[in-house]
This record gives sequence, structure tokens and C-alpha cells, in this order.
Amino acid sequence: MVGHAEQADQHLAGSVALETPVLADVLMAAEELWPESLAEEWDRVGLVVGRVDADVERIMFAVDPTLEVIDEALEWGAQLLITHHPLLLKGVNSVAATSGKGRAVHRLIEGGCALLTVHTNGDSAVGGVSDVLADAIGLSDVQPLMPATHGLPEEGIGRVGVLDGAQKLGDLAARIFLMLPAVAGGVRVGGDKDALVHKVAVCGGSGDSLFDAVRASDADVYVTADLRHHPASEAREARADGKPYLIDLSHFASEWLWLPAAMAALGNVLADQGFAAELALSQTNTDPWDFILTPGN
Repeated sequence: MVGHAEQADQHLAGSVALETPVLADVLMAAEELWPESLAEEWDRVGLVVGRVDADVERIMFAVDPTLEVIDEALEWGAQLLITHHPLLLKGVNSVAATSGKGRAVHRLIEGGCALLTVHTNGDSAVGGVSDVLADAIGLSDVQPLMPATHGLPEEGIGRVGVLDGAQKLGDLAARIFLMLPAVAGGVRVGGDKDALVHKVAVCGGSGDSLFDAVRASDADVYVTADLRHHPASEAREARADGKPYLIDLSHFASEWLWLPAAMAALGNVLADQGFAAELALSQTNTDPWDFILTPGN
């Protein structure tokens, strides 16, 4: 991961003439990139805490709004933390500092740092989580797995595309493993490592709800995260040839890839609108697992 000091210097050329945005300006830029209308109905995206008239000189990006990430953002001096995962996905009737969620809200407000969630709208948008994953793998002719109901034809959840020639399943899995941040769980693969694959479906984050769309796409392999036993087993037995093969990633790792692209995109939009802010990526690994036991260790 790239250090804060290096990222803080990544100003766009001519930024000395640009103004510091207020939070409302950043929210407008974020809406241009990741419209809230693209969020799933069950999701909770948008501004969680923050005053829209507050200056925003420093913005940090992270996958999760954990207490450790919030402390990191405050220590760096961020006035805005943008996370992929929501802090308050389910309803609460208290944000007292007696709970983890409450302590997070208190730390943000007391530290003068706003929180913005870009979740399934960031998944669905052009240049979103699955687009970045598809680009990293090297897919072309990319289309959404589940097109957005209210969006452009190229927007939606998940992506499917083709590799530049057939590859062995084991080689593809190894290449994906090397491009991800290190996590305890590594990468799990279902299928013959020497099987050839060409058409690839991807979905950053938990993707086992998309198996019907993956099968309809006729993908040879499905790259996603958080695959559960029964959906994965049923998917492998649905066809006699065992396709789609499965490459199961860490939820955190699969979505972390999006952060640098999101940071660059926001910086460009702000610059186009006459604003500049220092942008940084969180260096905190928020994968929840610390170690794994396997045969032989």
C-alpha cells in the first residue's frame, strides 16, 4: 500500500490556483462519480456525519469505517473519510459511546471528520469496484452481470468479459492472488487448476447472490468473495463440466483494489470544478481474520 506522505503530494498540476472545497462541493463531485440512485434498495449510502459547509482539505479513502481506520484518518488530519462499507447499514436507536458504532460516530464528530459511504452505488457505477477488478484481471468486452435498473447500459452489479486468450485456472488464480493486498485467508479455488478459462465473471465483495446471472452469462469462472458452502457447492454441481469454476477472494481485498482508482477519479472531478484537496489511502488492513490453519501448518 502507498504511504500517506507520498499520496498527500499527489496534487494535480496547477493545484496552487485551486480552492479548498467545502463538504458540499465534495458531495457534488461524489454524486457525479457514484450516483446514489445506483445504490440497491436495501443499502444505506451517502453522508453519515458532517457539516456541509465545513472546509475539506484532506480526504482519506478506506474499505471499512472501523475504529482503527477512523483513528488513522484523524491522526492524519482528514476532514472527510470516504468508505466503501456503511457504518450504519441497519437501523439504530442510539449512538451512545457505549457501543462500537456509537464510539465511531463520537470520534468522527469530536475529531471534526465527516463520513461518506459509497457502497453499492460504487459497485454499480462506471469505474466502480467490479470494473476495477475486471481491468486488473485484464478483461475486455466487459458488460454488467446485472444491469442497473436506473442507470446507463454499462452500469450495474458485477461484470463479465473475456481474457486475451485462454488461461489455466491455476495461473489466473495465482495472478489475482499477487495483485491483492495480503490477507490471512489467501485465495480459494474450485476447479481443476489446469482447466482452461476464457470468459470471466467478477463481482467485488459478496457475490453468491449473482449465481443465476453468472450461469446465464456462460462464464467459465467466477471471481468474487465470501462464497458460502451451499451456494458454491450447488453452483459446481449445476453443470456436468463443473463450470463456472470459482475463485473466492477476501471481501476486503477484492474491494481494496477500487480505492486508488476512486481516489484518482475524485481528485480529477474536484480539479475540473476548481477545487483541490489532499487525498490518501488508509493503510489499515480491515480484513477481520488474523491467521488461518491449513494442513501442514
